[in-house]
Amino acid sequence: MLGFIAGKFNWIILPPRLLEDVKRQAPDAVCNRVPANANANLIINPAVPPFGNPDLRRAMALSLDRKAFIDILTEGQGTIGGAMLPPPEGVWGLPPELLSKLHGYDPDVLQNRAEAREIVQRFGYGPDKRLAVTVATRNLPPYRDPAVILIDQLKEIYIDGVLDIVPTVNWYPKVARKDYSVGLNASENSLDEPDQTFYENYVCGAERNYTGYCNPEIDKLIDEQSMESDQEKRRKLVWDIERKLAEDDAQPVIFYGRYGICWRPQVKGLTIMVNSLFNGWRFEDVWLDEQ
Repeated sequence: MLGFIAGKFNWIILPPRLLEDVKRQAPDAVCNRVPANANANLIINPAVPPFGNPDLRRAMALSLDRKAFIDILTEGQGTIGGAMLPPPEGVWGLPPELLSKLHGYDPDVLQNRAEAREIVQRFGYGPDKRLAVTVATRNLPPYRDPAVILIDQLKEIYIDGVLDIVPTVNWYPKVARKDYSVGLNASENSLDEPDQTFYENYVCGAERNYTGYCNPEIDKLIDEQSMESDQEKRRKLVWDIERKLAEDDAQPVIFYGRYGICWRPQVKGLTIMVNSLFNGWRFEDVWLDEQ
């Protein structure tokens, strides 16, 4: 960031909360906040007791206060969504009025947590007997920061977490071999497209299906939406899949963040993508006006 302000770089990607600092010190810079199409999500390993019970996993999903994550980490600039990038930037995501009806997405957090505590108490835990867990996450701020908030929120339902910070080189092998009990992960999507999201993260045996979630009925629906040529019919199928994934607590999505980008006014022809942080960097139409 200091290098950009000093004029050594023509553009920079940075956390949204730092944009105002850049604008203050480099007033000629052009800055924007853009959806990253990457969501923070809760991963729970059902192979590790007592998390094999779906009711306990449901209680953990009910404990989430998604708005608090957004307010704390993105200064209110993030978005609540499901498996697909939410609108208006997302083409396939559930609209807010339908999203709020999904399991765990009711904005009444106190009611959700009351239900979650009842579930946890049925397992024998409570104020005097709390469930101790280790919450693993990748050693990067977009993972560590929400993991700390997650641990704080789980305390509301008698679950005490300890943070396990994992170096990047070890993180993906660790979750791929299911060597964790509870974790905070980020799913980065390369484009706003159901096939990429569903086949990569949710079908049985998928490469990034880190919880081992497997529902043959969902797999059939995913195949069906992939073959549907009518966009409106396909969208309704995608929404059905979103609902079922939420009902199954398959990698509960917490929130979608945004990223900040600033560039010098001499950068011309730069088009910032709204469907993914990972697109639009070929620069085939970008040029510098350094006259």
